[in-house]
Amino acid sequence: MAFELKEEGFRLKDILCVVGIPEATYHYHVKHFGREDTDTAIKERITFLFKKFHERYDYKRITKELKKLGHEINHKKVYRIMRELGLKCVKFMRKSRKYNSYKGKVGKVTKNRISRCFDTPIPLQKLVTDITEFKCLGEEKLYLNPILDLYNGEIIAYEIKK
Repeated sequence: MAFELKEEGFRLKDILCVVGIPEATYHYHVKHFGREDTDTAIKERITFLFKKFHERYDYKRITKELKKLGHEINHKKVYRIMRELGLKCVKFMRKSRKYNSYKGKVGKVTKNRISRCFDTPIPLQKLVTDITEFKCLGEEKLYLNPILDLYNGEIIAYEIKK
């Protein structure tokens, strides 16, 4: 756009203020405007290899294949060219979906008898329990199973097992 405005006769300083690019950037693009792309052969080779391996190879494996064919090329350049061409391996994405451990309704759901009322005026009326896992040295684990009275919060009994 800036190049076209310059050819129409506008001053370069005015054009750069309106377009919002630095002067060095303008001169860089004017200098490289008519040049041929030196990477056309390698782009064709990368596209060929990408399609040959059914879009399963990323830039690292494409680089190895190019080196096997005798091309001395850096993996960063292959990565840049593949980004420019829009070649991206999507068949083996590691984080294609989030982990979900839900396996549906498993087991039997009991009736909610406490109904979030965690205190009682009568001793031994409401007893609750929970199993806690402790990791010990090595691969051993201990499981603690206390029984709690909701009358006064005392632990009535407990059991520890491997």
